[in-house]
Amino acid sequence: MVARVIPVDPFDLVIFGATGDLARRKILPGLFHRFRVGQMPDDSKIIGAARSKFDTNEFRDLIREAIQEFIAEKDRSDDQVEAFLECLDYVHVDATGDTGWKKLAGLLRENKIRAFYLSVSPSLFGSIAQRLSDTGIATSDSRIVVEKPFGHDLASAQALNADLLRCFDEKQIYRIDHYLGKETVQNLMALRFANSLFEPLWNSTHIDHVQITVAESLGVEGRGEYYDQSGAMRDMVQNHLMQLLCLIAMEPPSRFEPNAVRDEKVKVIEALEPVDPSEIVRGQYYDWNESKGYKEDANNPESRTESYLAMKVAVANWRWAGTPFYLRTGKKLRARLSEIAVVFRDPPHMIFPKMEGRRGNALIIRLQPDEGIKLRTTIKEPGPGGMRLTEVSMDMTFDNALGEDMHTEDAYERLIMDVIRGNQTLFMRGDEVEAAWAWADPIIGAWQESSQKPASYDSGGSGPEESLMLIHKDGRRWRAIGS
Repeated sequence: MVARVIPVDPFDLVIFGATGDLARRKILPGLFHRFRVGQMPDDSKIIGAARSKFDTNEFRDLIREAIQEFIAEKDRSDDQVEAFLECLDYVHVDATGDTGWKKLAGLLRENKIRAFYLSVSPSLFGSIAQRLSDTGIATSDSRIVVEKPFGHDLASAQALNADLLRCFDEKQIYRIDHYLGKETVQNLMALRFANSLFEPLWNSTHIDHVQITVAESLGVEGRGEYYDQSGAMRDMVQNHLMQLLCLIAMEPPSRFEPNAVRDEKVKVIEALEPVDPSEIVRGQYYDWNESKGYKEDANNPESRTESYLAMKVAVANWRWAGTPFYLRTGKKLRARLSEIAVVFRDPPHMIFPKMEGRRGNALIIRLQPDEGIKLRTTIKEPGPGGMRLTEVSMDMTFDNALGEDMHTEDAYERLIMDVIRGNQTLFMRGDEVEAAWAWADPIIGAWQESSQKPASYDSGGSGPEESLMLIHKDGRRWRAIGS
């Protein structure tokens, strides 16, 4: 099956922090894929901007190496790579000074879409936005893309929003969360709102509970001192898991249009109940074989920052009253896994004999690895011998459905093309970010006032024992990580 490609209009994209890790691993390889399949026009221009004192040829050499490292050989040819590199330019820019801005202005063209991707520290967002505005580089039609973390708490998020809004209108600001660019996340919206099958069941009458899991097999991997200032709540729950919860719990928007979708997401966040401390489990990994763990990786023997977090969340509205949402995320777990499990209630009266180990109906939305959707159902086991029940899954894994040779767009590819199109549907609005922090801040504040330390859990396991009890005490079980 061949994916349909709709080209975007020619554009000038400036990537601040273009020599950094994110640009090399994701942004520029993603743009190469869009160029290779014909979605990015040949006369588009990508301008790298960074502190490194490169010239354009040195920058192109850097990106050529990145493409060779991060894109499979079957997905690139020398001619395609060289043609893409011809679209690249470079300017040495001082984000907090005057160096390079005049040259940057001279590289941009009239009557082209202008987009600015800030792959830099949030501390530079305001400075770069101000200079783009003061120099006249940013026009009223320009777009600016900012990466997470968008603030450290509500006050800092409000300050960042204010910095950006001094120079750009809200309709120009694209706060990116790459989880929303995943194929399965967008298919979740199609599954809910383009079919009549699930939406009548999408409520507390029929759904017993929802599990949202984002598990990582790696530790903090050299980011320990940075991560120790954030932890799982700030790094994952307040943004990634919150966005997934919103898409599961939101009401159908009146139309598939950016503000209509984002209005419904904000309503979900505002409906979240405060979380009781007894419904939260925090943990830190420890490797007994190596006699070291999170504290050593963070270089902080007194650290109380969580590398694992599980919590039970309630959405206080008519649709979801009585249906809990269980969230969990952690590092150094058994496998890398991101999924949403919507677990349905059993029939009100079961006429068949009890089946050992029966788990019931569930819709499993897998974000990574092996993106796809599975529907777990109960059927009669084939063969004679009476009515024996078994469970099977209707598998909609994309590689199986579309063919392994088909390139599935990376989240960054899709989101950058949405920026060029001017489509903000999959990007967070300022009030949405602030609402999420307003919910998270009291939880974080309670931890800081408490003397309770995070529970220890084994590296390569499923998390602290206490997280099992969080859900077991409600008569439910976590889905196995790595199953």
